[in-house]
Amino acid sequence: MVDASAAAAPAAAPQKLDELMLAMDVVDTLRHQEGLVEKALAEDERDAALKERLRRIYEGQGLTVNDRILADGIKALKESRFTYDPAPPSFNRTLALFWVERAIVGKVLAMVLVALIGLGGITYWRVSHAERLAEAARIEMTVTLPHRLDTAATAAAAAAATPDAKAEVDRLVTVARSTLSAGDAAKTTAAIVAVDDLKARLDQTYVLKVVNRAGEKTGVYRIPQVNQAARVYYLIVEAFSADGTKLSLPITSETTGDTTTVSKWGVRVPKATYDAVARDKLDDGLIENDVLGRKERGALKPTYAMTVDGGTITAW
Repeated sequence: MVDASAAAAPAAAPQKLDELMLAMDVVDTLRHQEGLVEKALAEDERDAALKERLRRIYEGQGLTVNDRILADGIKALKESRFTYDPAPPSFNRTLALFWVERAIVGKVLAMVLVALIGLGGITYWRVSHAERLAEAARIEMTVTLPHRLDTAATAAAAAAATPDAKAEVDRLVTVARSTLSAGDAAKTTAAIVAVDDLKARLDQTYVLKVVNRAGEKTGVYRIPQVNQAARVYYLIVEAFSADGTKLSLPITSETTGDTTTVSKWGVRVPKATYDAVARDKLDDGLIENDVLGRKERGALKPTYAMTVDGGTITAW
């Protein structure tokens, strides 16, 4: 009777790790010896010839490789056993790649999210800022400036007490309403300021006196270029408030057309008025009657106590 254990085919011995690594090295060597592999496969040489070539390669490196390992390496190369073939593109593969690179993907997504939030915030701010500016401009033209103009016009009209003052108020208010209708905020604002300034002038009161101090001119004359034989006479005056404070007022020079704020200026008068003041001063060195005129509240111009021609100068 035959022993069952003897009859059984011998089991394949497990391959050692160093032999497996050596077989992998054989495959790697075959891959890097492209000419050798291509020639072997193209000419369909026998495995024994391929083994011999591999053996000579390893012997040249000082290594001894037995036939079984060379055979395993050749077989593994043909079976692509140690070759990694990536999975074909698919949704699951994409998810797997995202999961593997989740740290990098998370940072990228976070940066993109921050950029989108920032861009959205800037866009929102720009739109909101433009809308706020447009709304502010609308309110200014439809509410603020009309209210300011009505207030200024009412106050100036109430302050005007003479026909020329009332006419000037009407003129300036008409200009302001015209610029408001045209939608010009800057010009409307300037026109309202002019109405306010006129109201301040109408409220102002002062006494206009001829300069009456030693060492200072009381009057001057000029010779016109167009008529060298003629003379134009001016009395030098100052304005004082009710409490005696000397005022500085905007005066327009008839020779230059420029308006300057000054504390002293010349008022053009006829020769008769000029001579009368000169005689008054020559009497005792003082002008007894030094009041040229008075500016009353509500009036645009002074009321003169002496005859004047009305022109003014700011330099002499």
